[in-house]
Amino acid sequence: MATELKAGSLSFVESMVMGVAGSAPGYTIAVTTAVLLATAGTLSPGALIIFAVPMLGIAVAYKALNARVVSAGAAYQWTTAAFGKFWGFFSGWALMVASMVFMVSGSLPLATATLDFIDPALANNVVLSAAVASGWFLVIATVLIVGIEVTSRVQMVMTGIELLILTAVLIAAFVHAAHAGSVNPFSLGWFGFSYTPAAFAGAALIVVFFYWGWDVTANLAEETADGHVHAGNGGFVSVFITIAYYIGFTLAALFLFQVSDAKGFNANIIYNIAVSSGLGRTGGLLASVAVILSSVATLETTMLQFSRTLFAMGRDGAMNPMFGVVDRRTQTPVRAMIVLIAVGLLLLWGSSLMPTVGTIIADSVNAVGVLVAYYFGLAGLVAAWEFRGEWKKSFFSGLWLCAYPALSAIVLIVLGIYAITTFDMITKVVGIGGLLFGAVFLLPLWVTGSLFIVGGLAGGVKHGAFAIVIGMALLFLAILRKRKKAE
Repeated sequence: MATELKAGSLSFVESMVMGVAGSAPGYTIAVTTAVLLATAGTLSPGALIIFAVPMLGIAVAYKALNARVVSAGAAYQWTTAAFGKFWGFFSGWALMVASMVFMVSGSLPLATATLDFIDPALANNVVLSAAVASGWFLVIATVLIVGIEVTSRVQMVMTGIELLILTAVLIAAFVHAAHAGSVNPFSLGWFGFSYTPAAFAGAALIVVFFYWGWDVTANLAEETADGHVHAGNGGFVSVFITIAYYIGFTLAALFLFQVSDAKGFNANIIYNIAVSSGLGRTGGLLASVAVILSSVATLETTMLQFSRTLFAMGRDGAMNPMFGVVDRRTQTPVRAMIVLIAVGLLLLWGSSLMPTVGTIIADSVNAVGVLVAYYFGLAGLVAAWEFRGEWKKSFFSGLWLCAYPALSAIVLIVLGIYAITTFDMITKVVGIGGLLFGAVFLLPLWVTGSLFIVGGLAGGVKHGAFAIVIGMALLFLAILRKRKKAE
């Protein structure tokens, strides 16, 4: 069976576009700006700059590590080589859980933006949104199965149109604010440090979610021409492109709306910015087109990350070897994609039980932020370890390749741990519970079952019942396996 992906399919420009598409400026601005404004208020523009610093440290780590080892598993592969199979497994698992959660938070805005064309009032109908999102989800998955070259061409077109629309809306917003006056006059205080500890940690994780996704370029390194160079550079450059758009639209939101109003636009704030900038309903619908294209693009890159990571883990034996093969005709990991489709649809319809689209997005942003902080943090520590010898070459080299990634990793991990203490139970279950569930595939069943039961008992009957049930089921399976072996 074939175990090699299609090499040389992507150029540097295509890799960079994949990085931009992964961070998804249109989608992220549309649904996450309101969440950031609700957390950091007028400090939001500064938060995007402050927390870009550790993110760039991780980008440096990825660029350097990718230059040494090209792998579809990326962070999973590097962490395994440096720190062993246990930490490597949970690095890959954290990325896959984050991807699975994002399939919900990424698909629903795509559905709401689509429904805006019919009737904006339908956008908060959770069941209808889940149905529309499922349709998009299946279309995107089909494109990915066809092959990476077709996927890349689609990405180039979609991301190009998306950035043109976003640029037009952004210019209109600044021109309108200059002529009509700003609701919130510009202040250098927006870039200050007047945070409470909870707001600081919360804003940090939201910004991590903003920038997350560019690392898909590393997962596609095996399929990129000169992947050891172009994949790392593509991801690194894409971070700067998205920083500019994120800061620009956050400023636009503050110029056009009161914070109390802006934080309510969590379905598609770009639509509201376009309308308020004088572009009218037509401009708002064009903004919705940008969000739709961006949502499709980022779902594609998220699915690529999930499938390539699962493929690499299957190829290495960290997961079932059946996932480590590719279709001979398309040279894509079709089996990994089938798992992704099944899990994605299950989570989409499971999310329809929640009260509003806004609730789903807010909880998933926090959960994904913790998971990304964890596996990005591990990658930063791996870089610090692998490049510790750079201090002998020069002070600057050691500072750039060892100290900077290490400090970035520590900041992300510490902020992630603190933020967990501020989350509600649903977010903790999704983020932490999803990560710990990986033990099912790594530890003996009786150990995993015991851990779930202990965790469930610690959470009490109200919050821990589900974990206790899972633990008992795993213990039962362990007993059945033991009896089967005895026979």
